[in-house]
Amino acid sequence: MDKKSYNNLMVASAPHLVTTLDTAKTMIYVIAALVPSLAVSVYVFGIRALILTAVCIIASVGFEYLYNMLAHKRQTIQDYSAALTGMLIAFNVPSSLPYWMAVVGCFVAIVIVKQLYGGLGRNIANPAIVGRIVLFISFATQMTTWPLPVTKMGGDAVTGPTPLGVLKEGSGNTLPSNMELFLGFVGGSLGEVSALALLIGGLFLIWKKIISPATPVAFIGTVFVIALLYYGIKGDANALHMAVFHILAGGVMLGAFFMATDYVTTPIMPVGKIIFGVGCGLITMVIRLWGAYPEGVSFSILIMNILTPLIDNILIDIKHGGAKKNEK
Repeated sequence: MDKKSYNNLMVASAPHLVTTLDTAKTMIYVIAALVPSLAVSVYVFGIRALILTAVCIIASVGFEYLYNMLAHKRQTIQDYSAALTGMLIAFNVPSSLPYWMAVVGCFVAIVIVKQLYGGLGRNIANPAIVGRIVLFISFATQMTTWPLPVTKMGGDAVTGPTPLGVLKEGSGNTLPSNMELFLGFVGGSLGEVSALALLIGGLFLIWKKIISPATPVAFIGTVFVIALLYYGIKGDANALHMAVFHILAGGVMLGAFFMATDYVTTPIMPVGKIIFGVGCGLITMVIRLWGAYPEGVSFSILIMNILTPLIDNILIDIKHGGAKKNEK
């Protein structure tokens, strides 16, 4: 077999991109798509949001570099996947989170979830999602202390509940308007601030064919439909308003466009992507409406990550037919 034929038969782990783009360019596009949201976060929460993001990126890249060096593996920091993971971790935590805690989340994401499973393409769950959940469980107080916008306070940031926290507590605090949620002048994590900025980034990725619209549309649509039915059955006159609220509040937009579309941990087939998005939306709303936590996006994506191999196997069997046992 000649060298050219041999190269044509080579296989590799996901992501499998039938395009001129390589992994590094893809990651750069995703990072660029997050920049509008980062800019809004810096405006809303101040310079600490930018510093926290930089700390998470540096820590994630550093952990990947050190692991590869100690394990005598080829360096992979040049594919920018570690940088993207660090950025996503920063987007999933309060801007007030102590830097060392954020670094712990980066260690979990890069070393435990990604590298110990073999590196990019072999992890079974989204590293940033797992890092965020570990931080939430380990440092519950710090992870649920949300700075309010400095633009509203006219000085240093103070803390308060997120819009979903206000809804869950029923404390009588006034919910922000949907326009405030859309533009971004609310408390929360960096990735919960501006639905508009996240939408711009998500549409950019769809336009560049970096992600498929199937999962985001299914995710967001499921959240909308369940919220509309829930409040409609309750007889709430503002059912439509609350359905839109659940799309704009919390991590739905970040999760739908940037985390539920991960190449490695989501289904390959188009129908599978829709099932994945519907599952994420369903679990998110079950947790929001009937669970103890005000938000369920991270948990929903993690659960669907675990179910991804099952979804792929079932759909492949349906499409191509399962292997029949040899009859004796």
